[in-house]
Amino acid sequence: VEQFWRFYSHMVRPGDLTGHSDFHLFKEGIKPMWEDDANKNGGKWIIRLRKGLASRCWENLILAMLGEQFMVGEEICGAVVSVRFQEDIISIWNKTASDQATTARIRDTLRRVLNLPPNTIMEYKTHTDSIK
Repeated sequence: VEQFWRFYSHMVRPGDLTGHSDFHLFKEGIKPMWEDDANKNGGKWIIRLRKGLASRCWENLILAMLGEQFMVGEEICGAVVSVRFQEDIISIWNKTASDQATTARIRDTLRRVLNLPPNTIMEYKTHTDSIK
């Protein structure tokens, strides 16, 4: 964890990026691809953010992942922040899309750690849907 923060402290924050950029943070050995063995039966929670929120949300998400706040064991594969022109997108990827209790726990933890308003729209998309 300490080594990660030394690296992270020198990174550009998502809110400082312009244009079309993506940051991926995945567990060792897992590629940020739907086809990776760890991801192929999984899915992702997607949250669209208005501009200006990505840096805070991304850092809170990373802290929650490193601190194992999701309490779902090895289910979390990684996370992505995507900087776009009019909005930014954060997603967290998990291994088992069919496990509704686990995906609900991930959703609820995301709401809490990102301090999202109750009316925030969160979309769950399975990777098999993404591949089609």
